[in-house]
Amino acid sequence: MNVAAITEADRKALSFGMTLSLGVGLLMSVMKVGAYLLTGSAAILSDAAESVVHIAAVIFAAYSLKLSYKPADESHLYGHAKIAFFSAGFEGAMIILAALYIIYESVHKWLIGLSLENLGFGVVLTAAAAATNGALGAYLLRLGRQKNSIILQANGKHVLTDCWTSLAVLVGLGLVLVTKWLPFDPICGFIMACNILLSGTGLIKSSFAGLMDRADPETQKKLIDLLTRETEMHGLTYHGLQHRNLGDAHRVVVHLVFPAGTLLAQAHRDATRIEQLIQDSLEPRAYVTTHLESASDHDELHPDERAEKPVPAPKASPHPTGH
Repeated sequence: MNVAAITEADRKALSFGMTLSLGVGLLMSVMKVGAYLLTGSAAILSDAAESVVHIAAVIFAAYSLKLSYKPADESHLYGHAKIAFFSAGFEGAMIILAALYIIYESVHKWLIGLSLENLGFGVVLTAAAAATNGALGAYLLRLGRQKNSIILQANGKHVLTDCWTSLAVLVGLGLVLVTKWLPFDPICGFIMACNILLSGTGLIKSSFAGLMDRADPETQKKLIDLLTRETEMHGLTYHGLQHRNLGDAHRVVVHLVFPAGTLLAQAHRDATRIEQLIQDSLEPRAYVTTHLESASDHDELHPDERAEKPVPAPKASPHPTGH
C-alpha cells in the first residue's frame, strides 16, 4: 500500500502558520488591552478578552500539531493525529468561554454605569486589529485546507472570529460616536457574543463528530460510488464498508466477494487496484484494507451477511478457488 506521508515542507509551513498566529495574537492582545485602558469600552474589553483566550487556544493547538506528527507506537497503533479533533474542541470551548465573559461584562458595564473616553483612538486600534486578524485568519484557513490540517483550520476560524468581534466593536463605537448614546457599546458586545457562541459551538460539534468517528457523508458517497462502479466492472460485490477519519488520513476497510474459482493471484491483483483507487480518491491520504472472500462458500461462512449485499452467480472455472 503506497501512502504518502506528510512532507517536511508541509510540516514547516504548518509550524510557521502556528507560530505566526501566536505572535500576531500576542500583539493584538496588547493593542486591545491598551485600547480598553484608554476608552473604558465594554465592547473593546470583550474583544480583548477574546484575544487572550485565543492565545491559550493557540498554545494548545501548537502542542497538538507537534504531537500529531508523532508516529504510531505500541500504545497508539493508529498514530496521534486524532489530537486534532480534541484541539478543535478545546478551541471551540475557549471561544464559548470568551463569549460568556463578553456577555457578563456587557451587562455588568451597563448596570454600573457607562463611561467612555478617547473613542477615536480606540477605533483606530480596533480597526488595525480587525484588518490584521482578517488577513491572518484567511491565510491560516487557506493553508490548513491546502495541507489538510484540522488544527490549523480551527485556529484560522478562531482568528476570523476575533476579526468579526473587532468589526462588531467598530460598529458599536461608531454608533456611539454618531448618536452619543452610550448603551450602543454594551448592546454591540452582547450581539457579537451571541455570534461567537455559534462559532464555538460549531467547532465543538465537528470535534465531537471526529472523536466519535461519525461517518462523513461526502466520503461515504465517494466510496460507495467508487466501489459500486469497480465491483460491477469486475463482476464482484462488496460489503462491510467501514471508514473513519484519523485526523491526518482515512482508514477504510471493505470486504470484496469474488466469483467462485477466481485465482488468488487475480483476486489480489483486482483488490490492490481497488485499494489504490480509493487511496487516490481521498484527501489527504487513505489506509485501505480489503478482505478477500469467495462467493462459493461466502453464505456458509458468513450467514449474517447474506442479506447485506447480493453476490454474483458463480462462474464456471477449471481453477481452484483462491482466498
